Amino acid sequence: MSTVALAATDGMLSFELSIAHEVFDTGLYEFGVYGSKPVKVGRFLLEPDHGLEDLARAGTVIVPGWADIDVDPPADLVEAVRAAHEAGARVASLCTGAFVLAAAGLLDGRRATTHWAHTDVLAARYPSVEVDPDVLYVDNGSVLTSAGKAAAMDLCLHLVRRDHGSAVANTVARRLVVPPHRAGGQAQFVTTPVPDQDDHPLGGLLPWVTERLDRPLTVEDLARQANMSSRNLARHFRSATGTTPLRWLLTQRIRRAQELLERTDDSVDLIAEATGMGTAATLRRHFNRTVGVPPDSYRRTFRSASAAAP
Repeated sequence: MSTVALAATDGMLSFELSIAHEVFDTGLYEFGVYGSKPVKVGRFLLEPDHGLEDLARAGTVIVPGWADIDVDPPADLVEAVRAAHEAGARVASLCTGAFVLAAAGLLDGRRATTHWAHTDVLAARYPSVEVDPDVLYVDNGSVLTSAGKAAAMDLCLHLVRRDHGSAVANTVARRLVVPPHRAGGQAQFVTTPVPDQDDHPLGGLLPWVTERLDRPLTVEDLARQANMSSRNLARHFRSATGTTPLRWLLTQRIRRAQELLERTDDSVDLIAEATGMGTAATLRRHFNRTVGVPPDSYRRTFRSASAAAP
């Protein structure tokens, strides 16, 4: 996955294209723009580094948003994306780039998403695609799709996290001044994605929780600290984060465990204590279910990558 190819053609969205450039052209990957000719992107003219036929040699192909979903994407782009995937490339679409993947047949029988305003069109045009309108992004392993705008950044950082670990992804996020992690299953439509305002009902609670992840916190503890009922707490959490208090808390514990696995030599037992999981068995169960691999395997995979963080 060391080579990231940005597939570009006339009619793509400059914002999503720029996001991919900012995340992947950082020295972590060999990055290039692939197109059949100079590409008109909004008000900008983009000169490709390689032709579309070279996509098949890339490890990861990024397809930015497609500006006019009522116009079929170019046949050479669709064919090049299909050929790249058949050659073993991981293919990810940003926003309406999902229409290109669908045209290439890569989403048939798969769950996928796109910008919420266009999910109905995607589902109607490609009935073999399981369109999920409520999530930020969907990771099917070798095929990934994201919702619009900010969710495109979430998916790009998710790919960095998959390849290089949480510490490196967090470093990239800090450079871009964006939240380091929003889970793909989080809702697209949330009232306050990052509730850090002093006057927000959860503004003081979330930092308070993250400083106490080593403690066995309950929903009642969080409600008491926020000075509200458990029902009101759940309502504010759903509005602000798109998930429940317990699920959000578990996600924070898992992320902290990832950082400790990457940056320390602490045993799994010690990390379980430090993250409020209690026992190594509990940590292993939740970690494996959330991340997809056991803690020990995660550490072996990402320790060297974390040590090389930019």
